[in-house]
Amino acid sequence: MGTHAKKIILFDDDDDILSICTYILEEQGWEVHTFGNCNEIIDKVSGIMPDVILMDNWIPDTGGIEATQRLKADNNLKHIPVIYFSANSDIQSLAKDAGAETYLAKPFDLEELEDVINKLIR
Repeated sequence: MGTHAKKIILFDDDDDILSICTYILEEQGWEVHTFGNCNEIIDKVSGIMPDVILMDNWIPDTGGIEATQRLKADNNLKHIPVIYFSANSDIQSLAKDAGAETYLAKPFDLEELEDVINKLIR
C-alpha cells in the first residue's frame, strides 16, 4: 500500500487564511481542499473524505455551527474530527454547540494550528 496523503478541508471565506493555511499544510504533506462556503456540505465532504476538517464560524451561507451539526448528524461523516475556528470570545461554547472536537481562536499562529491538528490525528 502506498502512503495515503492525509486530506484536510478548510471551510473559510477569508482567502488570506486559506492561502496561508494551505501553504503550511502542504509543506507538511497534507492534501488540502478549500471551500469559501458550506453549501452542499455533505456532498463536498463525502467527495473528499478528509482526515480533518477546519470550520470557520462565519462561513457562508448556513454558518459554521449548522454546517458542523449537519456533518455530525451524518453517519458516514460524523467520525471526521472538526476543528472550529473563530475570532469570537465565546469560541469554546460555539465549538461545543456545533459538536466540533476542538477549536482554535483567531488570530492563531501556525504552530497552534499544527499542534491542534497533530493532537487530533495522533
